[in-house]
Amino acid sequence: MRILHHAKPAPVGGPLLNAVTLTAGILVAIMAAILVVRFFYGLGSVTNLNDGYPWGIWIVVDVMIGSAFACGGFSVAMLVYIFNKGEYHPLVRPALLASLFGYTLAGAAVIVDLGRWWNVWNMYWPWSANPNSVMFEVAICITLYILVMWIEFAPTFFEKLGMNAAKRRLSKIMFIIIALGTLLPMMHQSSLGTLWVVLGSQVHPLWQTPVVPLLFLLTAIIIGYAVVLFESCVASAAYRRSIEMHLLTPLAKVMLGLVAVYIAVRFADLIWRGALGLAFGMTLEAVMFWFEMACFIGVFLVIGSEVQRRNPARLFVGGIIIMLGGALLRINGFLIGYDTGGGYQYFPSLTEVLVTVGMFAIEVIGYIVITRRFPVLPREEAHA
Repeated sequence: MRILHHAKPAPVGGPLLNAVTLTAGILVAIMAAILVVRFFYGLGSVTNLNDGYPWGIWIVVDVMIGSAFACGGFSVAMLVYIFNKGEYHPLVRPALLASLFGYTLAGAAVIVDLGRWWNVWNMYWPWSANPNSVMFEVAICITLYILVMWIEFAPTFFEKLGMNAAKRRLSKIMFIIIALGTLLPMMHQSSLGTLWVVLGSQVHPLWQTPVVPLLFLLTAIIIGYAVVLFESCVASAAYRRSIEMHLLTPLAKVMLGLVAVYIAVRFADLIWRGALGLAFGMTLEAVMFWFEMACFIGVFLVIGSEVQRRNPARLFVGGIIIMLGGALLRINGFLIGYDTGGGYQYFPSLTEVLVTVGMFAIEVIGYIVITRRFPVLPREEAHA
């Protein structure tokens, strides 16, 4: 296997219209048609939301999970700029690109889910601000982070357009942008977990805990590394490029270290609160809890040894397993382990699912277009 070194980024090239982008485009068109109905006739016309479940998969999947999947840029940036691991620098732009789309679409999904979406501007109006609200803090932090990421990614466009002077001027303040790009996601990822605390006893004790902000932050960082493994393997296979094993192998080891910390914190919290016994009951919540934990524990069976981590296929599977575990943590707390009482039930409608799929399809199209036309991936002879 050929190993990539610190090559400068370059466009991959190749046609933009192919089977993948065509399929994704159809999914986006279906999503757009559904959203037209949603915006004209309300949430009830296309969703199964009700008074007991005002949040469905548009919030849990598109925002809670989508923003966690978009933490690759933040996670890699911490290694490069905070822990001075410059060897990971080639992974920064691809990870940041995935984060850009993930967070931008998560912000769009919030507007889609708002009942009175036309009033969204109120949260940015100083006289309407509620600094005591967790949701307000999350909204402002995510908005600022999206702006910060686009600024941080701007040199990619400047290089393509030959705007070297603009790139030099931006580089003088880039340390401030990078600092904000590290601080803001730490704030809002932990605050997304705080929303569980606000829901109180409506959340099952297996997930309702005072340390949930820490659990959300830890898993967001872990998922960020998992997405980098996943994205690197997919991009290398799709573009027939060499895979950066000299970077991904040690990165996987860092991820496993954080997974071990997360597992220790998770079980220590359950034991301390006396809630671990609930995991052994004959309930759906208990089954889903062990399914969730099996992902975090099982990843050690897939890439636990140095030899296993040198296998690209195992890194790919390990990334998927961690992504699934982090997604289940959020689904379990906000949907499976959530009970508002009153006999309410919720299962997403087909139109809800299609909108969520359409959101991810936009990300696929955007990633293909930008990597083919802008300098994101390390320079290498590639085949479309």
